[in-house]
Amino acid sequence: MLQVRELDKHFGGLAALDRIDMEIRKSEILGIIGPNGAGKTTLFNVISGFFPPTSGQVIFQGQNITGLRADEIAQRGISRTFQAATLFMSVSVLENVFIGCHKWYQTNIWKRLFRLPSALREETALREKAREIIEFMGLDSIRDEVAKNLPHGHQKILSVCIALATQPKLLLLDEPVTGMNPTEVRLMIDLILRIRDSGVTIAIVEHNMKTVLDLCDRLVVLNYGQKIAEGLPEKILENQEVIEAYLGEEETQGDAARD
Repeated sequence: MLQVRELDKHFGGLAALDRIDMEIRKSEILGIIGPNGAGKTTLFNVISGFFPPTSGQVIFQGQNITGLRADEIAQRGISRTFQAATLFMSVSVLENVFIGCHKWYQTNIWKRLFRLPSALREETALREKAREIIEFMGLDSIRDEVAKNLPHGHQKILSVCIALATQPKLLLLDEPVTGMNPTEVRLMIDLILRIRDSGVTIAIVEHNMKTVLDLCDRLVVLNYGQKIAEGLPEKILENQEVIEAYLGEEETQGDAARD
């Protein structure tokens, strides 16, 4: 579904990504792991159009999307979440997901501003689509709650709902279980599997190794911006270079800049 070819991303003299080659296969859950500062989030930022690459290519469903804007890439079917839940905190769960449906509007802006019948019919249909996503993700009972009043776990689920509102073919999840308790983690795992089973391909960045093992079909391991391993989870965890990368992890300001 997606190929990354010799992808580089430099910030000044810092190589956050260094000649990365990888692929994401249709209908799989691919895990992208590595110590802090490995370049995982930077990779998502380049794929999704938030950062332009320094060099290399991103190919999605046979089309070169390298350097396209984030909205253009979303239109082609790639959506993503962020480490921190990015929500409209002062509006309801339903309104958050409805806003995520905006790219599907067909009526022009003037018809919507003047609330013409065709615009109202389309708005009704999109609100129903938002309700379906909320129900699918198990938040129907709190769809009228204001986002800022939700517990952390529900906010993270809501951020995934908003990403699903763009009807992605490929969903990039950046640390979806960060800060969750064990019950919330189990729920999120079940929801991610449900999303994959609905036909959405998924790539996930995650530090929680139990979550990675429960979810992922394959793993790609990054360290200091380079790919150091790729394969089945059980093989990756036996890889000596991977073990050394994790055991030798140190928190530095330079490392943090990559993520």
